[in-house]
Amino acid sequence: MGSKAIHLPNEMAVVEMRAPGGPEVLVLGRRQVPAPAAGEVLIEVAAAGVNGPDMMQRKGLYPPPAGASDLMGLEVSGIIVAVGAGVTAWAVGDSVTALTNGGGYAEYCAVDSRHCLPIPENVSVQDAAGLPETFFTVWSNIFSPRRLQPGASFLVHGGAGGIGSTAIQLGKALGAKVYATESPAARCDFCRDLGADRVIDYANEDFVGVLREEAGGADVILDIVGGSYVARNIKASAPGAHIVQIAFALGSKIEIDLVPIMLKRLTYTGSTLRSRSPEFKAEIAAELRSAVWPHFASGKIRTLVGRVLPFSQAVAAHQLMEQAGHLGKILLVPDAHLTEGTRHDETPLTGLPS
Repeated sequence: MGSKAIHLPNEMAVVEMRAPGGPEVLVLGRRQVPAPAAGEVLIEVAAAGVNGPDMMQRKGLYPPPAGASDLMGLEVSGIIVAVGAGVTAWAVGDSVTALTNGGGYAEYCAVDSRHCLPIPENVSVQDAAGLPETFFTVWSNIFSPRRLQPGASFLVHGGAGGIGSTAIQLGKALGAKVYATESPAARCDFCRDLGADRVIDYANEDFVGVLREEAGGADVILDIVGGSYVARNIKASAPGAHIVQIAFALGSKIEIDLVPIMLKRLTYTGSTLRSRSPEFKAEIAAELRSAVWPHFASGKIRTLVGRVLPFSQAVAAHQLMEQAGHLGKILLVPDAHLTEGTRHDETPLTGLPS
């Protein structure tokens, strides 16, 4: 179990799936507690975040990379209970949040030690589980390449979602003028509470016209929608803008005129996080720790947890995620960790507007 360890059980509770399909395929199971390999730490999981890629994996559309756990769960928080050979940055007893390649829906999860981060100031260990997936994704696509400069106009589609709410907070903390699209009114209000300078209700307003009239076009666009938004993003862009595509809620197969990309000198790019190298993820973790984590202490950035459900209600958690009407992150916690004082299910939201 590595060079340092405490007494651990042989088995653990996990959430697994009987076969690809809808939320109903999720069931509780038992697995052997993993041993951390060289360079890894073993985390006793306090909570695991629920994310869009989990839905895709459950449907059989997003298989884990070679060598990764077949369990879902791309982010966790908790306490390190064992360290593998060669790990010097962390010790048994440290509280961390971590990006994983899978395996988060379990009581214990082995993680590359370089992909761990300390729990930010003013954040609980449980709530920190909802940070890695969106912060790694948004930072690596928008800020690590320095596509967004202070004072630039930043258009975020789906501002009330996990990616969108993270993008709004990061954009504001680092000096951008943030525009966000959302609907209905309650989700628009949520974006304003996060600091968005201008929220566009896409049911009543055209974001293309708003960006052209109020900003002369967007300098950077972060899109999770795809479909018809691809052509509209090009129209809404300022000359020399960057359009970053990280999901396709309305589809990825479209017909489009590429001439405006040349005329405006646009950069159109995108990426997925899970397939990136361990070294790349380690670099992003280091950048987040130095450039973003201090903003939690100052209050410029906060966690946004909407629902906390036990592993035994994983079906309900996935149903909530697919309804796409929730606000804030959905977390799963091991049933064995639930106590009378543990916040879960219908308990108050954390960091959300009242």
